[in-house]
Amino acid sequence: MSMVSLPGLKDMIHGISQERNLPKHAVEEALREALLKGYERYRRTIEINTPFSDDYFDNFDVELDVEAEGFRVLAKNLSIVEEVTNQDHQISLKEVLEVAPEAQLGDTVTLDVTPEQNEFGRMAAIQTKQVLAQKLRDQQRKMIQDEFQELEGTVLQARVLRFERQSVILAVTSSFGQPEVEAELPKREQLPNDNYRANATFKVYLKRVSQGSHRGPQLLVSRADAGLVVYLFANEVPEIEDEVVRIVAVAREANPPSHYVGPRTKIAVDTLDRDVDPVGACIGARGSRIQVVVNELRGEKIDVIRWSPDPSTYIANALSPARVDEVRLVNPEERRAHVLVAEDQLSLAIGKEGQNVRLAARLTGWKIDIKDNAKYDAAAEDQKIAEQFSYQQSLEEDDAEDLEDLETEEQMDVDERDEAPETSTYL
Repeated sequence: MSMVSLPGLKDMIHGISQERNLPKHAVEEALREALLKGYERYRRTIEINTPFSDDYFDNFDVELDVEAEGFRVLAKNLSIVEEVTNQDHQISLKEVLEVAPEAQLGDTVTLDVTPEQNEFGRMAAIQTKQVLAQKLRDQQRKMIQDEFQELEGTVLQARVLRFERQSVILAVTSSFGQPEVEAELPKREQLPNDNYRANATFKVYLKRVSQGSHRGPQLLVSRADAGLVVYLFANEVPEIEDEVVRIVAVAREANPPSHYVGPRTKIAVDTLDRDVDPVGACIGARGSRIQVVVNELRGEKIDVIRWSPDPSTYIANALSPARVDEVRLVNPEERRAHVLVAEDQLSLAIGKEGQNVRLAARLTGWKIDIKDNAKYDAAAEDQKIAEQFSYQQSLEEDDAEDLEDLETEEQMDVDERDEAPETSTYL
């Protein structure tokens, strides 16, 4: 069997493997695919008038011999026929019988179609080089996908490499001893208090591993995702890791709409163990546990509150540190509540630019209106709500009547058509 020589093949595969952190078998596979594309380009060049279809070369393969430093091209699954109409997919029975007397019509064979060393020209070599570069990139992307796919939703250690537009490019690793992989931290996922200087290290939340072949890092990471807060608490509070304390809900505003308001998080925790204080467990002695989380998030304000199955209690807790006098669930169906506080607690309950009440609403899932207790007229509010409910109900009734009238009109039209006499036209 003939062979196209590739001097230095073994060293080249080893070098690419080391440079790109790819296993040698992956480099060999990429080279095989590239050489096959090079052979296809060679055939299309010398047979320029032949109309090759897109799948014409699907039955061709490249056999790479690393030790001998060369390759062969094989045409596989050639059908044995009496009369050949396509020499790339068929072979005559007479020709096969010369080397394999037991062959029969309909059998398939593999044939060595390796071109001569000097025939594999410059254009084919260029094509091979281009395809090899692309295949190596594809192999790297596949390796990253396989390595990080199961790590989505977890936290990784990252190091700042460089800046591209408004994004920070970080280096992350999946485990000890693994090579670093680039990840993108977009502007919207950054924290305003972070200092992204070169080689600075951060914990980041892996949001997504991108599929496909788009350029740039495949890993999208975040410093603003609520999942990072959950991880930091679970890592710092043994009761959470042991499932004695559970995190029920998290509401985070890492990038507030105004520069005058800092990042803030509210986290609701609970436990079934009567002897455990879930809030105290998360805060730690003299705030030691929560301080570790705050330091990692560069001073972000964090409120740890006790979850409750009672909506009124839960809403009151969520508005911490404000003191709540009363919570009125004015419309449970629409999950609307009025929260009554003293005058000196109004600004604290609402928060700077509404941040506190906004986060409490996200945490509880209720629409919260903060009211001054001294000025609140419960009877008037109840009357207003009753009128709104009555008005809404009347609208729904009117819509139902309109729908019923429309259905009646449509039925009458159908009945009239059914009762109309048949007419005939004669030409």
